[in-house]
Amino acid sequence: MTTATSNLYEIMFLIGQGTAARLAEVLDHINTLFERSEFEVVAMQKWDERRMAYEIDKQKRGVYLLSYVQTEPGNIASFERDCNLSEEIMRVIVLRADHMTVEEAQAFDQRDELAVEAKLRADTAREEAEQSKTSATLGAPPKEEAAPAPVAEEASEPAEPATAEAEAGETAEETSA
Repeated sequence: MTTATSNLYEIMFLIGQGTAARLAEVLDHINTLFERSEFEVVAMQKWDERRMAYEIDKQKRGVYLLSYVQTEPGNIASFERDCNLSEEIMRVIVLRADHMTVEEAQAFDQRDELAVEAKLRADTAREEAEQSKTSATLGAPPKEEAAPAPVAEEASEPAEPATAEAEAGETAEETSA
């Protein structure tokens, strides 16, 4: 009878800039992948947000998330396959973390700060969406707000002489007062 041992693994995720705006959803998705593959999350943190050396899926910037997990070696292949099939994860690399202990990995845990950042990004995205709805746009107005077509009037005399006479009457009243 063989017993499988649990090893510590270091996993780096690359998330696109557009997807990072929905960071809370991405973190939920990653946690779902961890649960499906029977991973025990030891630590998770945002490693960096930077410009990539080359474009991946037409993205120039990306957010790197670093995770430390414990699992059996046989669960890694299915996890990598799920990550490669995921539309929210651009790249993933899984390394065995023999260079550190579980306690050292736990020192890197910043899941609370990551949740705060996810909430901040969601609020910012919501504000930008509301602002884009209320902002002015150039060009023709939308069909719903289009002005009604002018009705042709059958006036034989222009309105200017009447306004000129009215103005003359007003100035006469002002001078007499």
